[in-house]
Amino acid sequence: MSQPALAPRNPFGGVVVVWGVAFVAAIAIGIFVPEEWRVQWLLIGFGGSILLTFASQLWYGQSAGFIFRTAASVLGALLLLGVVSAGFGLAALVPA
Repeated sequence: MSQPALAPRNPFGGVVVVWGVAFVAAIAIGIFVPEEWRVQWLLIGFGGSILLTFASQLWYGQSAGFIFRTAASVLGALLLLGVVSAGFGLAALVPA
């Protein structure tokens, strides 16, 4: 008698986690980092998102769709960081 196959984990859970971490990092950088250092810290945040993407996708342990999930994670993190940084940039133009 063979054992039933276990239900696989959701492959896009890691994608959503990376997007959430990138969003929280962008907000934290925008709030706590001075304006002249934001771009450098956003690049560091993006690099951390890339490392988290590879870690989460390798932890998932399935090769089918690896490139698609990795690309979705990285592109989503890049777009989130860009939109949030553009928001903080526009907010900096408005006089207080």
